[in-house]
Amino acid sequence: MRYRSDDEDSARWDGFPFRQGDIVISTRSKSGTTWVQMICALLIFQTPELPAPLSRLSPWLDWLIEPRAELLARLAAQPHRRFIKTHTPLDGIPLDPRATYLVVARHPLDLAVSLFHQGANLDRKRIGELIGGPAPSDEPAPPPVHDSLLRWIDQDVQPADALDSLPGVMWHLTDAWRRRHDDNVLLVHYADLSADLDGQMRRIAGRLGIDVPAERWDALVEAAGFARMRARAKQLAPDPAGILKSREAFFRRGSSGAGRESLTDAEFAHYLGRASALAPADLLSWLHR
Repeated sequence: MRYRSDDEDSARWDGFPFRQGDIVISTRSKSGTTWVQMICALLIFQTPELPAPLSRLSPWLDWLIEPRAELLARLAAQPHRRFIKTHTPLDGIPLDPRATYLVVARHPLDLAVSLFHQGANLDRKRIGELIGGPAPSDEPAPPPVHDSLLRWIDQDVQPADALDSLPGVMWHLTDAWRRRHDDNVLLVHYADLSADLDGQMRRIAGRLGIDVPAERWDALVEAAGFARMRARAKQLAPDPAGILKSREAFFRRGSSGAGRESLTDAEFAHYLGRASALAPADLLSWLHR
């Protein structure tokens, strides 16, 4: 299936020249993409001092901002094990047996709150310049996060038309959930990274077949922590084209629960009803825990 938006096109994956050991990180926006990219970088290079900015080491293949030929040439020249970012569901990219696919999930309400704040941090004039679109007109201030969250819960769209909507999030994760027993697919939960970063890094390393000397683990786990990543925002924020107003603001909170905190009990029950109509119960039990 092909997925397209103003600045993304999954067709850029067509004919992608995979090689043995490639890692594909497939997420919805604001679900822990950069976090898992950083974990992969630390496991591959086995040092907190990365050889280049994270977005150069792990490019976003679907993104229309960077010419595809230039991005592929850069990937082809990488001597290390490659790890590539995508916001496309697995049914929209080639599933190659030489690659491992890491799908990162986050509680949808927390994702939505983070999206709200991310939207305020985007330089839309700069984005328009990069994609050749019209200059943005003055827009009214967005509604409060609570009102935006309620609108997000009730947005009724086709998943492929709005992948960061609630239907789109559930579409992406349901597809991955059905593949979770495949040998080369691993689901990672944002809450598990928050609760046990060391254990989750070991789990990911085991699935990727990466051995890390015991004496290096503490430094790698510390480098993957939220506070340390925020302190290194200039090197780690996914902003190769300068579309963020603040790279530090990209690492805003790094914890769970903001979505639930924003809703009354009745509103939260309404969300659960919407979610139950969009995804299987076993996925929701895993996702909402």
